[in-house]
Amino acid sequence: MSAPDEQVVEALRATLKENARLQQENSDLAAAATEPIAIVSMACRYAGGIRSPEDLWRVVSEGADVYTPFPDDRGWDLEGLYHPDPDNPGTTYVREGAFLHEAGRFDAAFFGISPREALAMDPQQRQLLEVSWEALERAGIDPHSVRGSDIGVYAGMVHQDYAPDLSGHEDFLSLERALGTAGGVASGRVAYTLGLEGPAVTVDTMCSSSLVATHLAAQALRRGECSMALVGGSTVMATPGGFVGFARQRALAFDGRCKSYAAGADGSGWAEGVGVLLLERLSVARERGHQVLAVLRGSAVNQDGASNGLTAPNGPAQQRVIRKALAGAGLAPADVDTVEGHGTGTVLGDPIEAQALLATYGQGRDPEKPLWLGSVKSVIGHTQAASGVAGVIKTVQALRHREMPATLHLDAPTPQVDWSTGAVKLLTEARQWPDEGRPRRAGVSSFGASGTNAHLILEEAPREETETGHEDARVEASADSVPLVVSAGTPASLAAQAERLASFLENGAGGASLTGVAGALATGRAVLGERAVVVAGSDDEALAGLRALARGESAAGVLTGTGTPGKVVWVFPGQGSQWAGMGRELLDASPVFAERIAACAAALERWVDWSLVDVLRGDADPGLMERVDVLQPASFAVMVGLAAVWSSVGVEPDAVVGHSQGEIAAACVSGALSLEDAARVVALRSQAIAGQLAGRGGMASVALSEGEAAGRLERWAGRVEVAAVNGPSSVVIAGDAEALDEALDTLEDQGVRVRRIAVDYASHTRHVERIRDTLADALAGVGAQAPSIPFYSTVTGEWIENEGALDGGYWYRNLRGQVGFGPAVADLLEQGHGVFVEVSAHPVLVQPITETVY
Repeated sequence: MSAPDEQVVEALRATLKENARLQQENSDLAAAATEPIAIVSMACRYAGGIRSPEDLWRVVSEGADVYTPFPDDRGWDLEGLYHPDPDNPGTTYVREGAFLHEAGRFDAAFFGISPREALAMDPQQRQLLEVSWEALERAGIDPHSVRGSDIGVYAGMVHQDYAPDLSGHEDFLSLERALGTAGGVASGRVAYTLGLEGPAVTVDTMCSSSLVATHLAAQALRRGECSMALVGGSTVMATPGGFVGFARQRALAFDGRCKSYAAGADGSGWAEGVGVLLLERLSVARERGHQVLAVLRGSAVNQDGASNGLTAPNGPAQQRVIRKALAGAGLAPADVDTVEGHGTGTVLGDPIEAQALLATYGQGRDPEKPLWLGSVKSVIGHTQAASGVAGVIKTVQALRHREMPATLHLDAPTPQVDWSTGAVKLLTEARQWPDEGRPRRAGVSSFGASGTNAHLILEEAPREETETGHEDARVEASADSVPLVVSAGTPASLAAQAERLASFLENGAGGASLTGVAGALATGRAVLGERAVVVAGSDDEALAGLRALARGESAAGVLTGTGTPGKVVWVFPGQGSQWAGMGRELLDASPVFAERIAACAAALERWVDWSLVDVLRGDADPGLMERVDVLQPASFAVMVGLAAVWSSVGVEPDAVVGHSQGEIAAACVSGALSLEDAARVVALRSQAIAGQLAGRGGMASVALSEGEAAGRLERWAGRVEVAAVNGPSSVVIAGDAEALDEALDTLEDQGVRVRRIAVDYASHTRHVERIRDTLADALAGVGAQAPSIPFYSTVTGEWIENEGALDGGYWYRNLRGQVGFGPAVADLLEQGHGVFVEVSAHPVLVQPITETVY
């Protein structure tokens, strides 16, 4: 083949490869464009003490009344505000609404916000920030862990009439007020406070704001603009302007309550609330192990256009948005069982909406299987920017409970609708949601006075998601007793947190087991300064402990304390932590531990002639654990396995430090040594100790300072040395067996506390020099990388940062030199490390660490 021909063939090959790549890319984009979106968390606050989706479901199911008189803490002229005549200027004929009476409360310090900035912040921003935090925690995500992530924020907000009294500080706080009352800042403040770097968008399409925000977030997720999205809406009425203005239009119900689709409907009822969803692509949620509460199959947004009035509903436009959402979901109207309607209770709006539903969902379906229509506004009122997300949360709860709750105040269907034109029926009473042999589905509508309409199609979570409890999946095994970990910024907040958790458990914990709740608390909550642990073996014990904690009382199984600042150090001890069968229970209880031990066993297999798993289970010859060449590799493996367990429950180190042989495990966990090289070091070095040092010496722990010990050992100079400095008054001495016996007898006679270590060799003394050449040969070629987790050396007293520093030569020096553990702990404390976690089968270094810390 000639050169030109070869060039043509090569060009054709390249073209075919590029075509294949483009086809795959196009296929991926097409799949992503329609991929279902998972709702992985929900959080909310609405009137009537609703502080969670569970509370909302309880109130909706019970049909509770959440309306109250106007709040008396907002500076409203309550005496002059009411007048029964709709035409009376500056007044309203409504006396009640559904209010967030605690909307003014805000823990500014918790979010690092100054009091003056908090004063200037619209309560809508404050509420949105707090509930966004809760949404992350309810997903099992520590809000502190998302800083720098590409999570997006899409928030609906309408009212911008907050005007705090800044008398005497107008100039000083002008910028804070401008930012604190700007709706556009609401989403940005959430992103800024949590450190989120995805899109941050505030939406104002009036009543449809939060549903439009949900649609935009779903699109952004499918396009890869963010990996997760916080979506919601917030409404707090700082002034009574809405009551006054809409009273002029006679658009408010005289009793303040929405009577959705009812013959007695006489207007809407204003309400407050905030709701936030956490969304994620379904495939990503499954990969990450996040619970899927429900699935967003499709959504659509459109506009009324030039219709019969700017704020008047447009029936044909509503039909179009419904059909577009169904088309996007690839569904027919009959595939949807119920619709959570807009249902504001207005004389004009409800009939137009009902006719649009009859013309779409009501057509082409079995009359025996009608579309069931209801609205949460009949229970909690019209929460405006937060109304769409309220409908979503209610619908997700209905899907999970497989029940369609009743619509309140529905004396009879509105006669302004010809209900015979389609198969649509009103939910005058609660109904079980039957299994139709396909996933249960619901539509959710929200129509803005701006003319912007939104419609979503929700589907129940896939069966595999609901049959496997998410909370239980986060915990590897149940236990007789579990720890319920609670933390907060202040003692009062801690008590409130305990009370809320008790109520959550009392109301069924969302179907989660006590073990599942404990797992979620331990791994998916931010760890704050005020802390408590309630240890319980049953729901009753948990409730008793939490109630006591909420009251500030002491009780069995309840521990409280205040966290001290400081970074986390994992501590890996030398010998002394081992015991026969030390891995038996954890091998059975923890798949993470078992998997890591299996990897250690594979890495050690080349160098040893015994079974690691048999040794850890206690199934091997008991005499094996008396051999240094068995117990050191076994202890190493347990430490590496325990480190994996700590990581699996969310505890990660800021640094690692090791004592003697513990440095091998520390180096492995830090990434400085591969598991294979670490196994080689611990196996071959311990074999050299067993073969050439055993029977020649001994070691003992002595309660003296380094200086005192050195002075008292002068008589045995060259024969007994200070091998390790563990703390201010704790050292290890080692040396010739006979000389060590003499020294220990003398020290005991002098009243010094001593404890012989069960070894017959003298590490960290001149004895080790016997195996220098052996170790040089055995450990030649050990590869060492720069640690990915900071590694503090107890050999050099410095941070190990360079590649190759922990080579074979280092592991000789580690065995020969004095262990500077106490000075290392002191240095780590000075550098801001205040939490020391001993990673071992039995604590041996807690006492000297405590002595150094305190």
